[in-house]
Amino acid sequence: MPRRRRRRRAVSLAAAVLTSVPLAAAAAGEAADPPALYREHCASCHGADRLGGSGPALLPESLSRLRQDAALRTIAAGRPATQMPGFGDVLSPDAIAAVTAWIYRPLIEAPTWSLEQMRASRTVTTSPSALPARPVHAADPLNLFTVVEAGDHHVTILDGDRFEPIWRFPTRFALHGGAKYSPDGRFVYLGSRDGWVSKHDLWGLQTVAEIRVGLNLRNIAVAADGRYVIAGNTLPKTVVILDARDLTPLKIIPAEDRQRRPSRVSAVYTAPPRQSFIVALKDQPELWEISYRDDPEPQAKGFVHSYQPGMLEGAFDFGPFPVRRIPLDTPLDDFFFDPPYRHAIGAARDSRSGQVINLNVGRKTHDVPLDGMPHLASGITFEHGGRPVLATPVLNEAAVVVIDMVTWQPVTRIATGGAGFFMRGHENTPYAWIDTSLGPERDQIQVIDTRTLEVVRTLRPEPGRTAAHVEFTRDGRYALVSIAERDGALLVYDTATFALIKRLPMSKPSGKYNVYNKINLSAGTSH
Repeated sequence: MPRRRRRRRAVSLAAAVLTSVPLAAAAAGEAADPPALYREHCASCHGADRLGGSGPALLPESLSRLRQDAALRTIAAGRPATQMPGFGDVLSPDAIAAVTAWIYRPLIEAPTWSLEQMRASRTVTTSPSALPARPVHAADPLNLFTVVEAGDHHVTILDGDRFEPIWRFPTRFALHGGAKYSPDGRFVYLGSRDGWVSKHDLWGLQTVAEIRVGLNLRNIAVAADGRYVIAGNTLPKTVVILDARDLTPLKIIPAEDRQRRPSRVSAVYTAPPRQSFIVALKDQPELWEISYRDDPEPQAKGFVHSYQPGMLEGAFDFGPFPVRRIPLDTPLDDFFFDPPYRHAIGAARDSRSGQVINLNVGRKTHDVPLDGMPHLASGITFEHGGRPVLATPVLNEAAVVVIDMVTWQPVTRIATGGAGFFMRGHENTPYAWIDTSLGPERDQIQVIDTRTLEVVRTLRPEPGRTAAHVEFTRDGRYALVSIAERDGALLVYDTATFALIKRLPMSKPSGKYNVYNKINLSAGTSH
C-alpha cells in the first residue's frame, strides 16, 4: 500500500475509533476541504499560515512529538487547562480527520522568521528597574527547582529544602525540558518547541520578558557571563543571539556549513571556561564555536594561529559573535563536554561510534565505539579507579555505557532493567540514578554504585506508571523523581536510605532542574 494511502487510512481509522462510527463514514472525510475548515475554526488562534499565534504552530516539525491519534482526540475534546476548545460537537469525525491529516503536511514553501518578526513578538513584562533588590520569598535561592509540568503546560518553582511550591505559572505549548539559569541563579530562561524564549525572575517570582526566535526551537543556552542567550532552531535553520537582559535580538546566524548548505541545529550549549557557545549541526558535518568575548576578532585570530595541518582553511567568520567552524566526519545529533571543556564528545543517533573533538586544536582526535543510540546529553562524569569516566544511557538498549575519558575507550557496559533516557549523579553521593522509561519496565528507577559499576537497588515508585528524570538537591541528600503521567507526581527520596520522603501531585512533570547544581556545573547533571 502506498505510503500516502496508508497515512490517510490510519487517520480515518483513528477518527473512526475515536467516535465509534463506521470506517466507511470516516473515509468520506477525504472529500472535506481542510484549508477552509482550518481558516474557519483554527486560524484565529494558530495563525492563518499555521505558524502560531495565541496557540502553537501547527507544522510537522512542531507536532513531531504528538501522535496523530492524540491530535485527533485533542481537536475533538480540547486540551484541559488551556484555551484549546473541543470541536467534537461542531465538526464531523470526517472533518476532524481531514484537518488532522492536513496540519501534519509540510508547507509548500519553507517559512522564515526575520529580525523584524522577532522584535514584533517581544514583550517586556517587568522592566529591570522594577525588579526587587532581594528575594520576596524565604526559600534558599540556590536550592530552588524549576519543574516543567508538561501535562497542563505550566512550570512550578519548588523550594528544595521544604519541598513546597512557591510559584506556578503557565508556559507556551511543548516547553523544552532544559531550564537554563543566569550565572548567579537569579533568572531562569525557558524555550518552547515552537520558538518562544522567556525569562523569569526567581527572586521576584515574575516574568521578565518573552520573544519568539523561530518556528521550531531545538534548545537554548546562557553565556557564562550572563550577557547573552543563544537559541538553535530547526525551522527556520538559524542560530539566534539575544541580549539576556530583556531578550532583545542581536544577531541571526544562518545554520549553514562552509559551502552554504543549510542544516537544522542539533544542540547549543555554553562552554564557560572558553567564553563561547558550542553548536552542532544536524544535517552537515560541522561543529561551531561562537565566541562571546568582548574582543571577538582577536579571539578568532587566536584560533587561526592555533591551526593544525589538515584543518579547513578559512573556517572562521569574523565580526561580533564569530563562528569557528570545525569539520567532522559525520553530523552530530547531540554532544557532551569533558569537565575542563577541552573536548566535546558527540554521536549521531544512527552511528555505531562517537567522535571526540579537541576544541583547543579544532579537530577530531578519537573515535569511541558506541553500539546503540547513546543519549550523551544525559551523560554524567565521575571518578572510577582514579580516572575520570563518562557514563551515558543507551536509548535503544537496556544498558549504560561507561567510557574512560583519558583513553576514550569503553570501560564496561552495565546491564539495566530497560532502556533509559535520563541519568543523574551528585558529588556527595556514590550512587547514580537512571530511569528505564523507554523499555517495558517503564515504572522503575535503578541505582548504580559508581565504585563497583553495578546496579545495587531497583525502585518501583508507583507500579505501572512511568518513572523518569531524577535530579538532586544542592547537597545531594535528596533525589527527586518524576511520575511522568498527566495525574503524576514529584517524589522525594533520601539518597542514603532510598526511603520515600514526600509526594507532590503534579501534571506530567517532565523535568526538574536545581539552580545550584546547574550554575556550579555539577558533574552529575546536564549543563
